[in-house]
Amino acid sequence: MAVGVGVLGGVFDPPHLGHVALARAAVRELGLGQLLVLVVADPGHKLATLPAVTRLELARLAFADVPEAVVELDRHARTVDSLEERRLEDAVFILGADELADFERWKDPGRVLELVRLGVAMRPGTTHDEFEAVRRRLSAPDQVVAFEMEPIPISSSEIRGRVARGEPIDDLVPPAVAEAISRLGLYATPE
Repeated sequence: MAVGVGVLGGVFDPPHLGHVALARAAVRELGLGQLLVLVVADPGHKLATLPAVTRLELARLAFADVPEAVVELDRHARTVDSLEERRLEDAVFILGADELADFERWKDPGRVLELVRLGVAMRPGTTHDEFEAVRRRLSAPDQVVAFEMEPIPISSSEIRGRVARGEPIDDLVPPAVAEAISRLGLYATPE
């Protein structure tokens, strides 16, 4: 299935190797010509540790080696509002299988499925049966496709904790992100 543009949204606090792997897998598996990486300025579902402009710069560093990626700031807290404004053609919104379980609780999931397809990265922890059960409950199940990716079990909170404890993060983030976090003294204090 080839599509025009993929959309990968997130807080990216900080962006890590798991995010980059997801981007690369989506581009490869879905045949994306472009991947729009949206850094949510003011996420409605969680607090961000760093200001949006800093997270945007870290994301630009993280995705610099993904040629299809274009990193932008997203001023909308909710996916549906961002997609309504952008009106992308032939687009697929990328998310992990674990996030699909919460999709029905998003703001207006039916409208999201009218605006884009969902590209769901299958990772350990979510079975194909669980994926299918959620997909069948949605208003437009044919708008949801799965793709496989090698799991990279990393969380942004783990990275923040390591930095606060003075532990290395080189195995969790791209080198340019690790350098920027160190140089700018980001996440140096416990949450």
